[in-house]
Amino acid sequence: MTTRLLLVRHGETDFNAHHRFQGQMDIPLNASGRCQASALAKKLANETIDVVVASDLRRASETAEIVMADRDIEIVEDGRLRELNFGAWEGMTYAEIQASDPQALSTWEGDLMYIAPPGGETVSQFSSRVRSVLRAIQAKYTGKTILIVAHGGVLQLLLCTLLGLSAERFWQFRLQNASLSEVTLHQAGAIIQSVNDTSFLGQ
Repeated sequence: MTTRLLLVRHGETDFNAHHRFQGQMDIPLNASGRCQASALAKKLANETIDVVVASDLRRASETAEIVMADRDIEIVEDGRLRELNFGAWEGMTYAEIQASDPQALSTWEGDLMYIAPPGGETVSQFSSRVRSVLRAIQAKYTGKTILIVAHGGVLQLLLCTLLGLSAERFWQFRLQNASLSEVTLHQAGAIIQSVNDTSFLGQ
């Protein structure tokens, strides 16, 4: 029995446009992000989707609502799909963090797995959270097509998990706003069908 995961990163926000760490700040989509979500809705119009699971942060839930606007399918929101918590660095650019807290930034970059940003979470903690929701989705929706709308870090970590890669390698994937990735799950393991498809955005 095959389970399909359609992995969607939320549309663009103003923080994305200005390269600010969003983490768990509840930032809405901007106009570009809403257009991206509408384009994604057209891309998925002929896809059979059984279940939608989304992060409860607005940028993800809004994306899911736009994509599913013409369908009578409940969107299940799950806080475990929130982005990595960057703590005190949320709302800042990398350059601003480097200028204001260079030692903490250097320490964090030296051991992402077990050192957290000030007030944030480690990649190890993040991984445990994301893996728990993946296990729950797999157990509850076996044989279904599930649309998961979440954040770049979350989806990159899901891909690492499904491929059997270490969580600390999740930065090696790069998923653009409103991108679509597809994974099929079989008894023998996971098969990546596509990663970071943005062809429908016309960019």
